[in-house]
Amino acid sequence: MHRSLTARLPLSRYRIDRDHLSRERPHLFDELAADAQTRVIALWRGEVLLASPATSATDAAAGPALRFLPYSPLPADALRIYLGRTLDDEPDLAAGTAVVAVVLDDDAGPALEPDVALWGSPRTLGHRLGDRDAGLVIEALGIANWHATHGFSPRTGNPTESAKGGWVRIDSGDGTELYPRTDAAIIVGITDGDDRLVLGSNALWETNRFSLLAGFVEPGESLEAAVVREVYEETGLRIIDPVYVGSQPWPFPASLMLGFRATLDPEHSDELRPDGTEILDLRWFSRDELAASLGDVLLPGRTSIARAIIEDWYGGSLEAP
Repeated sequence: MHRSLTARLPLSRYRIDRDHLSRERPHLFDELAADAQTRVIALWRGEVLLASPATSATDAAAGPALRFLPYSPLPADALRIYLGRTLDDEPDLAAGTAVVAVVLDDDAGPALEPDVALWGSPRTLGHRLGDRDAGLVIEALGIANWHATHGFSPRTGNPTESAKGGWVRIDSGDGTELYPRTDAAIIVGITDGDDRLVLGSNALWETNRFSLLAGFVEPGESLEAAVVREVYEETGLRIIDPVYVGSQPWPFPASLMLGFRATLDPEHSDELRPDGTEILDLRWFSRDELAASLGDVLLPGRTSIARAIIEDWYGGSLEAP
């Protein structure tokens, strides 16, 4: 592996103090509302509100940025999540600024900003955001997606209410505290004795889109065991020496991607056997073959850990002609 792969994972960046102790303060949002320096980022349908389009070539080169709003006026009944405080002085925000995410419903989003071009998906543009903004939006989206699926207690069926700065939900019947959950998933770059990389095409994608193999970790399973199992189930390949290379949150809706590299067991065949359910096609690629296939073969987007691992193996950026 090339050095510092983790540093190049676009959704693993952050420059925020999550300030977890403040979540315990019973009147936290009242305090934040009274602080004129508090700023808000707005989420709507899984997208985030962006600053106005670039006004100069310098701004355009810097890429998109979040729009930071004053705490009010915003819908009083909107879900609020305390994200923490900024760590660095930047032109738009001073160090120590408190940041709150506000999750808007179908009507409130367009009322706040009707121009749909100013709502952006972190899944497609996360790699273009700065370190602070990438960290804030991925934190916000991850916790917001948890709230969206936990309006009722999985234990009792009772309605739940947001508490502790948006980081807990309380069972309205018995007072049980429910905490966010993240699904662990492995993703692996597999090479053979000739240092070729295997890529697969998922049944849910376009037929010419290829990526690394991935799957969820099962209960009672180590990460390394999950790598070996998933690869065999999806490809029929036997692999050895899975080596961890880095992780990246993937809150679409609630995963943490744990990246690995592994090698084909030389005592077993390199014949590829797609499972036919999740994986419909599999191919071995040399570096030259993959570069020559770009345009015909679509690779995962630049926000993904899959793209980072593929380009780390390749030794540089892969661009279609």
